[in-house]
Formats: sequence, structure tokens, C-alpha cells
Amino acid sequence: MDLEGKLLVAMPGMSDPRFDHSVILVCAHSDDGAMGLIVNKPTRDIDFGSLLDHLDISRAPEGRDIRVHFGGPVERGRGFVLHAGSFPTGSGTMRVSGGFKMTATLDILEALARGEGPETALLALGYSGWGPGQLEAEILRNDWLICDAPPELVFSADDGGKWLAALKSLGIDPLSLSPTAGRA
Repeated sequence: MDLEGKLLVAMPGMSDPRFDHSVILVCAHSDDGAMGLIVNKPTRDIDFGSLLDHLDISRAPEGRDIRVHFGGPVERGRGFVLHAGSFPTGSGTMRVSGGFKMTATLDILEALARGEGPETALLALGYSGWGPGQLEAEILRNDWLICDAPPELVFSADDGGKWLAALKSLGIDPLSLSPTAGRA
């Protein structure tokens, strides 16, 4: 099963509170493990302007402002810009299935601060990671549902509604979900 470019939707009763009601775009998935970014949990303690100030990147009057998210508990000090559309892809950009790209270099932040860069983007601090077989085991344990990742859902400004929208894309009413896996 290749989950790259898919969304993981946390089931109710997720035992790890960091992932409660999370929607995660899987950016890489192989036999070596998986890596993804939570796309529905904006940070409360830092905004894009503060981050630019911290990195000594000045913002032009026409500079862009993008939302900053908690991408996951791994390497919280590292930033990843998830984007779609045109932006020169160099060695710091990874293509993700579904038309997404992930860039982890300062040049994209500098471009956004100048009012350039990709039209659609969000910044994630940290990432979510799984070792070999760990994500598959969590799916079998009923921790996650899997659905397609339409860009309009991933980049929606309604972060609070993304979890419900992902469930609805599967035809699932959250009231019908049980946190307990069963056997037929």
C-alpha cells in the first residue's frame, strides 16, 4: 500500500493527544517508513511575520502571509512549506503525489516575503514520522482512515473544518465512528 499523497484522518479516541482530530498529508511512504504534515492545526504561538523576523527575513509591503501549522512532533524547529502550483523546484523541493510539493529551504520563505512564490502554500513546523511498518500497524489498529487529498481541502482556510470535510469525502458521519476496532 502506497499512501504518498493521501490524507490520514485521525479516528475518534486517538490515544496520542497531539494527533487528536488530525488530518495529515502523507508526503513520503516506503518500506523505510512514512513522513507527513498535519494540515489542520495552526500554531498558536507563532505567525508567519514573527517567523520571518526570527529568521531575519524582511517582508516587502507586497509580501505574502501564509498560515503556520503544527506539522507534527518531530523536529519542531524545522519548517516545511507545502505548496501547489509553480515554484522553481531545486534540491530543497520534494514532489509529492497529487500535485503537491514540499520545500524546506529559506529561498521559498524569502520569495513569499517578497510577494512571490507559490500561489497556494502553508508552512508546517515539525513533521509526523513513522518507522518501518509503524503506520501500517496504526491503520490496522483503527487509528487512521485514509482518503484522497484534494488541494482545496488541504489548503482550505477553514482548518477547524478539515477533519469533518475529510470524513464527509468518505461518506462517513463522525457520530457513526467507534474508537474500537472490531473483527468480523
